[in-house]
Amino acid sequence: MRKLARVIAGLLILTIPVRAQTNPPELEGYRTDNYRAPVPATLAGARVLATEEAEAIWRAGTAAFIDVLPHPPKPPNLPEGTIWRDKPRHNIPGSVWLPDTGYGMLGAATEDYLRAGLARASGGDTAKLLVIYCQADCWMSWNAAKRLLSYGYSNVAWYPDGTDGWQRANLPVEESQPVPR
Repeated sequence: MRKLARVIAGLLILTIPVRAQTNPPELEGYRTDNYRAPVPATLAGARVLATEEAEAIWRAGTAAFIDVLPHPPKPPNLPEGTIWRDKPRHNIPGSVWLPDTGYGMLGAATEDYLRAGLARASGGDTAKLLVIYCQADCWMSWNAAKRLLSYGYSNVAWYPDGTDGWQRANLPVEESQPVPR
């Protein structure tokens, strides 16, 4: 009888609907907190890339890849004489790293830095394909891609899986340094 009860309980558990992770809707503005969370499946005005598409574009060399992952700052209270080493950032080869440009609100200096970095990466061509990314489930890349559209860039692609998806696919990465401010 106990065995039958366990079998019935097991079958009942199988009938409970599994709630699939759903993507949140797009926002009117920019995300300003909790940046590491599920992201929308879409971005109005931009092309959303799966890893296979991002790889094909990268291999063709037809786009500038731009990483917006923040650069961790040196801790302010390190004891004198402590050696600080930045954590290496491994990026899609050939990418331009414009850190700290995916926050929901940017100061004037950071916005100028982003605009200048984009101008260099695009060669001043607002129709050049720009692929924006950081890590999986990172609103910063969504924010940055949306911001590029507001700047008048017309060929924006958002790669929401970022370096996490790239590395899961065993694609090459290289150590990267941020573009100097």
